[in-house]
Amino acid sequence: MATLTTQNISDTGLQPTYAAASGGGDAMVADSTSFLHIKNGAGSSMTVTLVTPGTVDNLAVADRTITIAAGTDQMIAVPDIYYKDPTTGLASITYSSVTTVTVAAIRR
Repeated sequence: MATLTTQNISDTGLQPTYAAASGGGDAMVADSTSFLHIKNGAGSSMTVTLVTPGTVDNLAVADRTITIAAGTDQMIAVPDIYYKDPTTGLASITYSSVTTVTVAAIRR
């Protein structure tokens, strides 16, 4: 699992740098201004899973899955209330496929 470097959007904007999605998953900072930008360059759709590490009000919270269509990109909010692992302080992300998939961790 690789930890994605968080890139901050400044007042003048951001041209993000993308990394190849890791086969074992990735981790990133989770907070109220964080999001994950995923580009699926493959010829088929793929699924991104945001792992929910615990409970909220003593209730298990299901992992969030998002399907990214072939040849498209998507921005996904990664708030700390659901995704911040208390052990690592990071959100864990897994992918159903990493072939031609690139990602960037971004926040304002």
